[in-house]
Amino acid sequence: MPDFQPFVPASENRPEFTVRAVLLGSLFGIVFGAVTVYVGLRAGLTVAASIPIAVLSISILRAFGRSSILENNIVQTTGNAGQSIAAGVIYTLPALIFLGFDLEYSRIFILALIGGFLGVFFMIPLRRQLIVQEHGNLTFPEGTACAEVLIAGEKGGSFASRVFFGLGLGALYTFFQNENLFGAWPGTPEFQPDFGPQHILKGASIKADATPEYLGVGYIIGPRTSGVIFAGGVFSWLVLMPLIYFFGKGLPHPIYPGTVPIAQMGPSDLWSTYIRPMGAGAVAAAGLITLIKTLPTILSALSSGFANLRPVAAGKAKPIRTENDLSMGVVVAGSILLVACMFIFLEFKPVPGAFVGWAANLAASLLVVFFGFLFVTVSSRIVGLIGSSANPISGMTIATLMATAAIFLVKGWTAPAFGALAISIGGVVCIAAANAGDTSQDLKTGYIVGSTPRLQQIALMIGVLVSTVAIGFTLRLMNEGLTEFHAAPQAWSLTAPHPGVNVQNDTVSLHDQFPVIGRDKTTTVHHKSEYIVLNAIGSPELADGKYLYSPATHQIEVQWISGIGSEKAAAPQARLMATVINGILSRKLPWGLVFLGVFLVIAVELLGVRSLSFAVGAYLSIGTTLAIFTGGVVRWMVDSAVKKAGGNANAEGDVSPGSLYASGLIAAGGIIGLLGVALKLYESTFDKEDPIALPHTFLYHDWVSVLAFAALAFSLYYFARKPLKK
Repeated sequence: MPDFQPFVPASENRPEFTVRAVLLGSLFGIVFGAVTVYVGLRAGLTVAASIPIAVLSISILRAFGRSSILENNIVQTTGNAGQSIAAGVIYTLPALIFLGFDLEYSRIFILALIGGFLGVFFMIPLRRQLIVQEHGNLTFPEGTACAEVLIAGEKGGSFASRVFFGLGLGALYTFFQNENLFGAWPGTPEFQPDFGPQHILKGASIKADATPEYLGVGYIIGPRTSGVIFAGGVFSWLVLMPLIYFFGKGLPHPIYPGTVPIAQMGPSDLWSTYIRPMGAGAVAAAGLITLIKTLPTILSALSSGFANLRPVAAGKAKPIRTENDLSMGVVVAGSILLVACMFIFLEFKPVPGAFVGWAANLAASLLVVFFGFLFVTVSSRIVGLIGSSANPISGMTIATLMATAAIFLVKGWTAPAFGALAISIGGVVCIAAANAGDTSQDLKTGYIVGSTPRLQQIALMIGVLVSTVAIGFTLRLMNEGLTEFHAAPQAWSLTAPHPGVNVQNDTVSLHDQFPVIGRDKTTTVHHKSEYIVLNAIGSPELADGKYLYSPATHQIEVQWISGIGSEKAAAPQARLMATVINGILSRKLPWGLVFLGVFLVIAVELLGVRSLSFAVGAYLSIGTTLAIFTGGVVRWMVDSAVKKAGGNANAEGDVSPGSLYASGLIAAGGIIGLLGVALKLYESTFDKEDPIALPHTFLYHDWVSVLAFAALAFSLYYFARKPLKK
């Protein structure tokens, strides 16, 4: 679109790639990358970070002297990389845990780094076509909104105070609410219905994880999406689970995949045993349906993308500043180097217990190139049409995993090690596609404000490198900090055959001593030397997971529940990826439950409802979906009040007072929540009591928790209705 003129003309040079801009952007990349991991593992959702980062950057740089709009753009470009990389990581790599492998920091770091860099490199040759030539056709909604914030800030507008209010009040609330910190009142108020002699609704549960991050997420995604998500939770927790209990309570024996009779199960047991496989099938089907519905856009994206890769005529003049990209030589050499690094890493640092040989590792590296470029092209164009929030990343990853697993199946590569290899391929592709989508948005922002593309692309790679350090650490922290050990005595013979159960010789991730929660909720300290670790995957006798066998008593004594995959960090997308791999390679799945989820999604689609949101809600704990729905209700109240006052409810968008305050709540909940997880890990590692926990007083009741959450929700309503200062 040759008539377009950016805010900063190409002929004008302003401070852009400065040391302070890169350092501040790197700091935001670390913070928002960690927050995205924390919130995404718990809620199954991620929220764009570019606008909050831009808002904060304008205020912070202005406090240290005069700032340039191009500097602020470099800050948000560098910082936003953390959010996109984190999203790709949490959707895939935790699946290694569900496949029975340990989650190593070095593996997370290398795979995230390769995927992040590929997302940037593969996007560079597409920039001119997608961002410049189709400026009038591809809106890139988040990128355009971020540019509007930057331009308003350059003209003197200030929005940061609303974000800081959300950060402050959200942090104060979280310190008292979080059970790993002060724990002044219950973090998750719950009511388990059981009415009359017929035990009506027994097996159901109504609860809410009353956290500021869920409230903020619900507000930003709005009442429609949050309502659909909550509808999925209502179906699972208030319809299906009571139904399972009603029909199964009289059966004296377990029903697969359960290992105890249904009458002995509580709501959390019913959810983890029967709802999660159904939810995984629902999310898989919804992801594929979303992919099929966007197939015309995907084919168009591929056609346009490949057409744009024609060689440039020799002798072309040096491009102007606003059209100066990294050279194709850098792109090609960097991509080849990354693929070589992928092969070397897989060959010399395989997943423990999953060595597959050089041929499989070479095939994996080539598949990364093929699927990576395919879906980077698709992702970059789709986000221009429908935005990053609607980008079907999970559907693309499912397609990658299904194709990869199908190739492995034909080759006879069906051992568990190949499942880990498939997840490595899918993880890199997912991270590349997620980062390419956000890279496109950032480059669109830069095009509108008049940034130098080459400097933005370098900033993106710095953001990838820095944030990846924090993302791997946060993922490990979440898994170890939320890990619990529960007493689960069960007779067991090591010499008898047990299909699907193996002895795990590598026990590095198990601490020398750890607390075990008894059935009476008391805690005792056990020692690693007392046990042999068993790993169960697809066993008819044990639920998937790890168990500690005692040679002294000749029985399983403890169930080892990893933090990721528990109700506190459900990681629905990663569970789905593991389900896809297991379903194709091992063919050991509760297929009845999986197909129940598939046909549930088909029914929802026939009703005209977006099935992916419903499927995620059906998988997650109702504690998550109810809290998110509360935020959606506040948004509906704000929109209704705006309409009643004669305003435009559609103006409540990315740069509204409510969305900025909600962004502060999300950041506060994530940051302080991570502090709580770190404190819990310290306590379990060194056998210390919580040094800051408050004694349980008259405040420690569910009604206090409900009132406190309602007060926080009111603060969101109040600040959403209060206009921003110009």
